[in-house]
Amino acid sequence: MTLSGIGYDSHRFAPGRRLILGGVEIPGELGLEGHSDADVLAHAVTDALLGAAGLGDIGEHFPDTDERWRNADSMQLLGTIVTSVIAAGLEIVNVDCTILMEAPKLGSHRAGIRERLAGELGLEVQRVNVKASTGEGMGFVGRGEGAAALAIVSLKRRD
Repeated sequence: MTLSGIGYDSHRFAPGRRLILGGVEIPGELGLEGHSDADVLAHAVTDALLGAAGLGDIGEHFPDTDERWRNADSMQLLGTIVTSVIAAGLEIVNVDCTILMEAPKLGSHRAGIRERLAGELGLEVQRVNVKASTGEGMGFVGRGEGAAALAIVSLKRRD
């Protein structure tokens, strides 16, 4: 039996912050505002894993009211959840995710993001897909106010 989980996250752009997506720093004038490093992609993948495993959500594990997680590296948080998923007797089958953002364009960074996520998830890069899309001028993404990410994860019970 395959277990599936969906994750979503969004953050607004802010000056003086780094833009981190899937553990990769993307050059630009604005970063994402948040309690941690605000890596929307890592957060979406984390929530998808937690959902598929029935282990709650990212806010339960790493609440933004806890100072331990201020400026936390979201890829390390993802790694903690990967460990929990494996400890629950589950195996990650694949991950598919989409980053929603007007700018900067991510084409030249996508392979690096994919590799970084695959490494943290313990998967071959072929089992991790990363797409990018814009808001076509609509909504907060389209107006360039922030970024969002969606992820779906498939898990199976280990034999």
